[in-house]
Amino acid sequence: MLTISAQCWLCRMPLALISHGMCSRCTSALLSERPCCPRCALPALSGRQACGRCLQKMPPWSSLLAARRAGLIRYPDVLVSVPLHRGRQWRRGFNQSALLAESLAHWLPCTHHPGQLIRTQPARIQHRLNARQRARNLKNAFRLEFPVEGCHIAIVDDIVTTGSTVSEIARVLKQGGAASLQVWCLCRTL
Repeated sequence: MLTISAQCWLCRMPLALISHGMCSRCTSALLSERPCCPRCALPALSGRQACGRCLQKMPPWSSLLAARRAGLIRYPDVLVSVPLHRGRQWRRGFNQSALLAESLAHWLPCTHHPGQLIRTQPARIQHRLNARQRARNLKNAFRLEFPVEGCHIAIVDDIVTTGSTVSEIARVLKQGGAASLQVWCLCRTL
């Protein structure tokens, strides 16, 4: 009989219990509540005040909430999912941000209507670009298709890296008169 030693998915160390997938050290590191900036959700000295990055250049949203950093939040009126260009969505067959927003809207007192925000032009794949290229890649890439004046809105994305995509969407929503903006994401990368 061939035996395969199980390793932690993150650190590759041997596992005592194969069914867990991650060792106890990696699990505790992921679940630890280190302070994060309430504006950008990146590590900070205090979880109550904006970090130095945000103080130097405030993002256009009021807060960024990553799944593992869930805390006290104000429920929005509307969830806006980050749209894919129609060609990319057709090839992929789904929009992961829209699926997240649909599930959230089902359980929360807010609405989500796919197509509220349209991606007007195809863009290069973001994860291959640096921060400056990402911002340039998304300039004027979104168009609003519903009235947002006075609405409290949460932008739903799967992964926020530099914040370029949600920044451009926030700019469009602010131009439309949104009362407040939050960003909700599944993962916030460094």
